[in-house]
Amino acid sequence: MANRPPNPLGVAVDSTPAQRPSRDTKLTGRHVTLVGLSEEHADSLHPHLSGPENAHLWDYMLEGPFDDIDTFRASLKSKETIQDPTFYAILSNDQNTGESGNDAKGKAVGIAAYLRIEPNHRSIEVGCLMYTSQLQRTPAATETMYLMLRHAFEDLGYRRYEWKCNSLNAPSRRAALRLGFTFEGIFRKHLIIRGLNRDTAWFSIVDDEWPYIKKALEAWLDPSNFDSEGKQKKKLEELRQ
Repeated sequence: MANRPPNPLGVAVDSTPAQRPSRDTKLTGRHVTLVGLSEEHADSLHPHLSGPENAHLWDYMLEGPFDDIDTFRASLKSKETIQDPTFYAILSNDQNTGESGNDAKGKAVGIAAYLRIEPNHRSIEVGCLMYTSQLQRTPAATETMYLMLRHAFEDLGYRRYEWKCNSLNAPSRRAALRLGFTFEGIFRKHLIIRGLNRDTAWFSIVDDEWPYIKKALEAWLDPSNFDSEGKQKKKLEELRQ
């Protein structure tokens, strides 16, 4: 009997597990600081996430909207002890953030989380993103993603960083591509959310890609990339190229 050729196998990798993220970790940047989400952040978040003018922010979320602040506060409190997802409040370091002109320094302007945390496979996802108008389309929003990426790859030791969203969520898909994620495909009929079908778009960044994605993010976030009116001189996509 002829010798059977060996099956192709994967490349050997370091199998040391990654660390789990902790809500006790503080991630600090120029524009934002991320801290463990708690019910105390409800007062600053709720006015910017409630009401008919903000209802669209919840269209692709698994919960909400929360027009009643007590219900919203209870939702935040329930997240204080959950390890997966690990939720963070995004606090503004800036005196004024976004278009509202309201003083946001030290206040929560958004929510983000690590989820689908797989330390043994060193895979982790970013998600549950909820940005108020004070944070949307600002350098602070990009810095938030930079801080979470850097922490996952450089501090916690993950090798795969995922982004998933409803395939119909065009802004989320554009944001993933802008940040440097690679589109991996569509999981058809993946979930049923509020009685509606959800096809899920998958994106990822892997550790081999992180150094040049990091370099582009840092160049984009550098104050020299913005003019006196705060407008970007170069797009993030240009810097990555």
